[in-house]
Amino acid sequence: MTTIARVRRVLVQAEVEDLSREVAAAVLGSRVGSRLPRGASVAVTVGSRGIAGIDRIARLTIETLRSIGFRPFIVAAMGSHGGGTARGQRALLASLGVTEESMGCPVQCAMETVVLGTNAFGLPIHTDRAAHEADGIVLLNRIKPHTSFTGEYESGLLKMLTIGLGKREGAAQVHKLGLPGLKRLLPEVGRFLLANTKVVLGLALLENARERLAKVVAVEPEELLAVEPKLLDEARGLIARLPFDQLDVLVVGELGKNYSGTGLDPNVIGRQRVETMPDLPKPVITRLAVLDLSPETHGNANGIGLADLTTDRLVKAIDPAATWVNCLTSNFLTRARVPISLPTDEQVIATSLQTCWCLRDREARMAIIPNTLELSVFWITPALADEVVRDRSSRIETTFDPMPIRPDGSLDQEWLFPESTRGRRSLVNGHE
Repeated sequence: MTTIARVRRVLVQAEVEDLSREVAAAVLGSRVGSRLPRGASVAVTVGSRGIAGIDRIARLTIETLRSIGFRPFIVAAMGSHGGGTARGQRALLASLGVTEESMGCPVQCAMETVVLGTNAFGLPIHTDRAAHEADGIVLLNRIKPHTSFTGEYESGLLKMLTIGLGKREGAAQVHKLGLPGLKRLLPEVGRFLLANTKVVLGLALLENARERLAKVVAVEPEELLAVEPKLLDEARGLIARLPFDQLDVLVVGELGKNYSGTGLDPNVIGRQRVETMPDLPKPVITRLAVLDLSPETHGNANGIGLADLTTDRLVKAIDPAATWVNCLTSNFLTRARVPISLPTDEQVIATSLQTCWCLRDREARMAIIPNTLELSVFWITPALADEVVRDRSSRIETTFDPMPIRPDGSLDQEWLFPESTRGRRSLVNGHE
């Protein structure tokens, strides 16, 4: 096989330096303190996404709300994730460091909803019962481009309100008519819920390409519909991408919900695999291989259908129930189709090179990344060297050497990506 070299990409972007001060300033600078009386109960939403420092952000939000006299609690707001069960969603929050002990407040994960009305298609509009019965709701979520469509409102506060707090039933209704319905229903149902629930504040989180918090923005409920599209445009310019418009082979170390709602971020790989919809114009990738499921995804392999090749061990790690519930709720069935699997990483990579329409391995434009979220460091083959040199934000840090393949045929991802989630995970496990 061809040789590879390490590339580091450095982007100059904003980054929050004092998280405690930033969160407190956002909450205290908003009008939430004047919207509710002292002693009011406030539901704070936390979802299943791998938001950087979500445990600290949630705890600081709770502490700040308590400091102005409220009785805050956490409510799980993740639609059908966690297998669509209270136990599964509590486990997901715990894996993010969000527990009653760490937050110092109750964590509500019940799946019961109330129906507040119907949408334009006559389908019921659900919302979480615990949040609805609270005196106020604080929507806490990251704003970023959606993994399935482009619109005025994508992944953010409005989606948290309509799909996250809708639980499994609400998420299913919003997704019922597929992508066209989703693009129409997200703003329609969100507008209805803003008028018929007790949302008192939105806390919008923006992350930079290094997966670091770039900004915390307090959004007043009456301004949310106007403000969120502007924040989405800002977030779109911050997300991590590869500096290539075309690749013959892309090898992804891990797939998981902690990296993207789709397991593999379509904004990075250029593939959406949504029925009736075209893929993104770039990047164009001939052969996409995925080697592992992250432990944090708890067997949910939604997004595996975006890949062409994978390993037998990834297939064995799939939890069909968790994957199917998520897939059937979203109504994007192609994303759960399992591709060709092979026994080892070495065979998967070799087969990717053999089938990527290049005559010789050394001519193949191949990149290796740890996942589709952490893209500061990646590895390339010689065919991409000139393109990296021309990219002012990137630099090649090593010589081109053989891939680190272990005797069992597995790729040494921990050696390749010591700074990644997987690399940090291996250090923790190694010290236990």
